[in-house]
Amino acid sequence: MATQQPPLTPEDQLDRVVAKLTAEMGRLDGKIPYIATEGRYVADAGTDAVWWTNGFFAGMLWALDSLHPDDRFRALARAHEERLMTRYQHFSAIDHDVGFVTLQTAVSDYRLTRDPQARERALLGATVLAGRYNPAGQFFRCWNQPGRAGWVIIDSMMNLNLLFWASRTIGDPRFANIAIAHADTVMRHQVRADGSVYHIVAFDPATGAVAGHPQGQGFAPESAWTRGQGWALYGFAMAYAQTGFVRYLAMAQRVADYFIGQAEAHQWLIPADFAAPATTARDNSAALIAASGLLDLAHLTNTPRYKVAARRLVTALLPQLDFDPARDGIVPGTTGQYHDEGRGEENQTIVYADHFYLEVLMKLTGHTFTVWALPPKE
Repeated sequence: MATQQPPLTPEDQLDRVVAKLTAEMGRLDGKIPYIATEGRYVADAGTDAVWWTNGFFAGMLWALDSLHPDDRFRALARAHEERLMTRYQHFSAIDHDVGFVTLQTAVSDYRLTRDPQARERALLGATVLAGRYNPAGQFFRCWNQPGRAGWVIIDSMMNLNLLFWASRTIGDPRFANIAIAHADTVMRHQVRADGSVYHIVAFDPATGAVAGHPQGQGFAPESAWTRGQGWALYGFAMAYAQTGFVRYLAMAQRVADYFIGQAEAHQWLIPADFAAPATTARDNSAALIAASGLLDLAHLTNTPRYKVAARRLVTALLPQLDFDPARDGIVPGTTGQYHDEGRGEENQTIVYADHFYLEVLMKLTGHTFTVWALPPKE
């Protein structure tokens, strides 16, 4: 009779993830990964210099370097950084996700190595993001397509730390002031009373008045796209950590309570939209983004139930995970584009889910480095 194996501890999981990512790094051959197809990163997402996920693997490499300093991690992370800096040559395609990419690459590089060129690149990214600010509406423009000058998406909350980092680094409050104004606008108009969130709010760019809620990610504008719930939970927790403003803590807790209640109702296996009709589309990245934010909330508020919820989210995923170092990708069941339209992004193994899994494991095992550049002042 086979004996039941004890569950993997976070330390065990972290060791397996480090081994797997190290093996993946050796197989990439310069590619920037996005979706692992049948255990291989085949396509090179870096051919699109402005694709929003392109910094995540570099962010994982810097996290690994913080655990086990290694020139191999730094060399590949910097190779990705070099490629992604070309995004600034594509003005019409630059969007708010310069925050995602710059935090994962140049900011992380500077924080760990104090490389002056990385600092310059990171401050350029912050300046580009700040340049998207619309004073009339007190938000920064997210996307560039015609007719979207006033569109704000909930994902933007994860980009604010680039502005807070820049303010601390050069002692200039303008960057932080823009981040605070944007967070306040999102808080007033993007989070509903029950803690669920709109993916998109369209503002009149001339007056700042709400003009509508366009269809974006999720089943419908009024539903609850789960990755967006994770962005809001984590983003407001970080905004509180950066500012100490209790309004951001209250907002993070409202979203967290909604997420936890929905997770319990779904047996801790997170669909792509909490409010959609029955669907097979899952989003394990949403579970892990929320788990990381919940761990921050637990630390910031000394509230154990947030840590308990984060652990339950991770534990529910364990039977699905792929720790085989001969295969690429760890976390399956992520839906990148909700309205798939033939893109093949439903229930896939996508790089940012792996990123947040690594981040959660590092927090659970007491490692303090995070690519999001939280205080204290560095």
